[in-house]
Amino acid sequence: MTYDLSVLIPGRNEMFMALTVESILKNIRGNTEIIVGLDGAWADPPIKDDPRVTIFYANESIGQRAMTNQLCRLSKAKYVMKIDAHCTVDEGFDVKMMSEMKDDYTMIPVMYNLHAFDWLCTKCSHRIYQGPTPAECPQCKGKMVRDMIWKPRMSRKSEFYRFDTTLHFQYHGDRKRFVDKKDILVETLSSQGSCFMLTRDKYWELNISDEEHGSWGQQGTEVACKTWLSGGRLITNRKTWYSHMFRTQGGDFGFPYPQSGRQVDKARKYSKKLFLENTWDKQIYPLSWLLEKFKPVPEWHDPGNKKILDEVNKKGEQFYKTHMTKKPITKGIIFYTNNKVNLYLGHKVRKQILKAGLPITSSSLKALKFGNNEIYKGESGYLAYHKQILSCLERATEDIIFFCEHDCIYHPTHFDFTPKKKDVYYYNFNWWRVRASDGHAIHYDTHQVNFICAYRELLLKHYREKVRRIEKDGFNMRMGFEPGCNSRSERIDNYKAERYDSLFPCLDIRHETNLTKSRWNISQFRRKPENWQETDYIPGWGKVKGNFINLLKSI
Repeated sequence: MTYDLSVLIPGRNEMFMALTVESILKNIRGNTEIIVGLDGAWADPPIKDDPRVTIFYANESIGQRAMTNQLCRLSKAKYVMKIDAHCTVDEGFDVKMMSEMKDDYTMIPVMYNLHAFDWLCTKCSHRIYQGPTPAECPQCKGKMVRDMIWKPRMSRKSEFYRFDTTLHFQYHGDRKRFVDKKDILVETLSSQGSCFMLTRDKYWELNISDEEHGSWGQQGTEVACKTWLSGGRLITNRKTWYSHMFRTQGGDFGFPYPQSGRQVDKARKYSKKLFLENTWDKQIYPLSWLLEKFKPVPEWHDPGNKKILDEVNKKGEQFYKTHMTKKPITKGIIFYTNNKVNLYLGHKVRKQILKAGLPITSSSLKALKFGNNEIYKGESGYLAYHKQILSCLERATEDIIFFCEHDCIYHPTHFDFTPKKKDVYYYNFNWWRVRASDGHAIHYDTHQVNFICAYRELLLKHYREKVRRIEKDGFNMRMGFEPGCNSRSERIDNYKAERYDSLFPCLDIRHETNLTKSRWNISQFRRKPENWQETDYIPGWGKVKGNFINLLKSI
């Protein structure tokens, strides 16, 4: 049978392996299998038979990373999720994860601490929270037995992680201040390492469990750095969770794999070589880029660690010089307006665009202090609209251009995209059309000029020809507004269009002076639009219905 998701569970001497498998089986709601790795010993108690469970047994321990790789080799699924052998999961965790996945994501669920068991006195019923086996009851000297609880501690919740200046794992609770509590998908700098999901192809492409690290250790840092520095995204999915049992008390309640100081040092040293020194062969960004993206990062951006950060930034500059044999690809924004938009809305739109931190080339009918501005001397209309775009394209110098209009509120993640092809027009499909009068929001799948991203040379060629035709014969609606989306003979060129989806949506604000007509009901379309949606709440922005003015004020 072909599965959509393979859950990989490597384990060595794991007394809770059977419970972990049972919990996952109970909560699977999709086409998901489990592949268990028994690294040097059979599970005790044994794992119950189930057609969705495959067991791989190694006579001698080969190490956690090697075992995880072996389990992944047995998978034929699109996605793989590695999870530790002492965890429980949310109902439907698999479909909740897969429904939000993209091929460049590594995704982790929200993590809760797992309350696996208590030690219970058979004589006086005194309880001790999970830990090493007690010799006797501290109250009455009676015998202590394990009483299984196996429930998440809902008060011990983790969503964001980081690493310190030695690349050692740390929690990153401060990150909550920088994200909306209502957002389902949120970016995290690093991970804890006990559970993560990505495509099987990406698992092998990134060598996500590099055995050169040793048996285990630095897994969270490895997953994070390889995802981010290769151009992907590390995402916490707040729609679902897993619960992980921590064993840091030593004795017979320690790590199941040996953790000698030599082995820990080896993993840490290898991790530093890859990421602090920027020697990993798949990275397109240096570590300094990641730290800047999540700035401020505790410890890294503390005044006392300025020398450390300066050294990382210096190595980042060296990375760009060494790896960029050609001029680095640059991005820029063109902004065009007829100055007829509401002044307050226009101010907020421009303020939001500035957050992208990209060079701006603008055209307006009146003087405007916004980027490299030029005044278009003519009346507003279709010719002015296209000539303003062309003017911006001719004055811009960047390789990749994002179109921005005076009544669209662009989320910063809109500008993270980089076109893969130079001869394709790309359109961001993650947008909502919002009615300014009441905040009513709709979406349907369609191409819109205000969400174009493409290489400047391609755009220049298109708009030069389009302006030439308009000046000669006037604007013909059959030309179409959207480059790459017209199959009619009146089209400007034969280049195609493709879609992309930013992490968070952009807002297309509809008001009295829009150039194009707005339709708010699906019955107003001759052909039923695909993926029609209506909402009161938009991820990354919050409530919009009846709250549009407050949303603008928050920008």
